[in-house]
Amino acid sequence: EVQLVESGGGLVQAGGSLKLSCAASGFTFGDYGIYAIGWFRQAPGKEREGVSCISSSDGRTDYVDSVKGRFTISSDNAKSTVDLELNSLNVDDTGIYYCAGRVGRCGVMLQMPVMAETWGQGTQVTVSP
Repeated sequence: EVQLVESGGGLVQAGGSLKLSCAASGFTFGDYGIYAIGWFRQAPGKEREGVSCISSSDGRTDYVDSVKGRFTISSDNAKSTVDLELNSLNVDDTGIYYCAGRVGRCGVMLQMPVMAETWGQGTQVTVSP
């Protein structure tokens, strides 16, 4: 079964850091040649928002403006994992963080989450004041 599994969420004070990981299960990025993994988040009462994306083949990345300079996405193609480092966190970063993947490049997946083909179960990130 093709799955994505997130880990690494938790509670952190404003200004702190967290590292989230997304691991492919049942497949590898290399199975598809080009595979994109995106991170999305959803705060209570808000729509799901694209945060960052990376294309496995060339490492090209994309970030939403609100996290540029604070979050860093990276991939380990040998392990078929994608990490998201969250730094300088603020309360607005609170939410459930999901990783999602699709065959191909990131494209407009961050802007159009419906383009993702596989979703993880989500991991909670809570930033306290």
